[in-house]
Amino acid sequence: MTILDTIVKHKITEIQLKKEFFPTSYLESSVLFERTCFSLSKNLKNSTSGIIAEHKRRSPSKPNINQNLYVNEVVLGYKKAGACGSSVLTDNSFFGGSLEDLQLARASVNLPLLRKDFTIDEYQILEAKAHGADAILLIAAILTPQQVLNFTKLAHQLGLEVLLEVHNEEELQVNLNAPVQLIGVNNRNLKTFEVSTEISKNLAEKIPEEMVKISESGLKSVNDIIELREFGYRGFLIGETFMKTDNPGASAKKLIDEIESK
Repeated sequence: MTILDTIVKHKITEIQLKKEFFPTSYLESSVLFERTCFSLSKNLKNSTSGIIAEHKRRSPSKPNINQNLYVNEVVLGYKKAGACGSSVLTDNSFFGGSLEDLQLARASVNLPLLRKDFTIDEYQILEAKAHGADAILLIAAILTPQQVLNFTKLAHQLGLEVLLEVHNEEELQVNLNAPVQLIGVNNRNLKTFEVSTEISKNLAEKIPEEMVKISESGLKSVNDIIELREFGYRGFLIGETFMKTDNPGASAKKLIDEIESK
């Protein structure tokens, strides 16, 4: 069983328990449920840097990226740095995040916020809306094409944008009928966990022009960003590179300034 299988198995149990205590009517009564979402795709199209800066405390492979910073301070730093949006990890068991992190981020900035989690149930999409997200992540590797389509339709009904994450051409091709705004190419091989931007380069021309291309994982330098821009990428999701420092906002600003000076 892979780590992804383990996460999904745990997520199924987690959602079942949540549904018993927090029914959909509870989520729909949230003060945030009726808010108009900010557009991440629009920000990326108009940006000269394309940086989506992530709040990430830890991961299964790195148990302590940064446990010392407050999410509200981190996202505010990203906002001041000029990021297009922020990604907030809300999985607790494997990444140390929470829905409260998303709420605090929402209260702190007017940036587009991506709820980054392992979405396998429509309930989680309602959760995302109720806690202030503007976009959700759908991971093709853990969903059927029909689920991707159904989840995308529900997200759009709620005013949320969808970032569909793919790892290879097969995942991309079987999901091209889903009208997502954003396609994210994860440069991490899920089997070996090796990271290479060649994955983004190889899939670039296969992604429809109307979808905003985003490259994820393994992006560390200005050269990485500049090179991928030549392949049509408008967004770059970066977390660990910023979060492993004492001041993620300052780290993000340094990178953004370097990109914009090119």
